[in-house]
Amino acid sequence: MTIFNTTELLTNLGSITEENISVAQKKIIHLGTNQLNWSPNPDSWNIAEVLAHLNKYASFYHSTFEEKINKTRFREPKETFTSSPLGRSAWKSMKLGNAKNIKRKFKSPKGTNPRIDKELITGHETEQFITQQQHLLRIIESARGVGLRKVKIPISISRIVRLRLGDALMFVIYHNQRHVQQIINLMNHPKFPKKEHEG
Repeated sequence: MTIFNTTELLTNLGSITEENISVAQKKIIHLGTNQLNWSPNPDSWNIAEVLAHLNKYASFYHSTFEEKINKTRFREPKETFTSSPLGRSAWKSMKLGNAKNIKRKFKSPKGTNPRIDKELITGHETEQFITQQQHLLRIIESARGVGLRKVKIPISISRIVRLRLGDALMFVIYHNQRHVQQIINLMNHPKFPKKEHEG
């Protein structure tokens, strides 16, 4: 059984989200098209694809979080949050290692894979990502006023399977952090291109 102090958990999730926004605003927003579309090999996603993937997840989860938080009758936050076995398995699979290493790789569901669904790429991935993450910060704040264990969130691949709000927030935010680290790794690649001057 994994138990968290509710305030500390939400503060930590907020800090991770703020860090993701900071990386996007300071490093990603200034990249050229050639850099956003570069990948080290044909099997690796480029930065635009990674952001499109995260934006697709956000479009589902953020509206679901808001709806469930707004409609819940469980308006008494508890001092601690207990993760369910299913929830712990979900977010633990996404969490980075202590050295910020990506421990396990997963195949993305078809609807969130920009290699399969080309319409996920809009050309405004970075701006959309920043807006979505700022929205997520507001969701984290609103989550402080409800029971993280009682509010249930359906997962994107099955409306029947539901996670506790606390687990779902960790899953989504650790997933964001994992992919932002993937972007940082791409930018640190020795063959990452210099920015081309765009007319």
